[in-house]
Amino acid sequence: MDKNKDRAKRLLRRKYHVRKGVFGTVERPRLSIYRSSKHIYAQIINDFDGKTLASASSVVSEIIGDAKNGGNIAAAKLVGKAIADRAKAAGVTAVAFDRGGRRYHGRIQALADAAREGGLKF
Repeated sequence: MDKNKDRAKRLLRRKYHVRKGVFGTVERPRLSIYRSSKHIYAQIINDFDGKTLASASSVVSEIIGDAKNGGNIAAAKLVGKAIADRAKAAGVTAVAFDRGGRRYHGRIQALADAAREGGLKF
């Protein structure tokens, strides 16, 4: 048995389990987070229309600045602040949080807290 394949299967199962209960509407779109080992990505999605309203990631140099690593808590805080600013510009104040099957811990929690400080409600 390959333990990495089993781990990926469990993550996918958790991700779908979370997605069953979270749906982005016009009034309350979904804040979806994807975390890789090197970067973190956030999108605000209206599932009803199937459109992305705002996005931010640690890949973009204007968000991350001159930080060397995009896969740490400091980068997650910067992305959370950026997604909150872009959401306000798109007219979004409240979102439904989709943690993507990951635990609410570490980088996911840092991004969520920074988004809350930026003015998003969830």
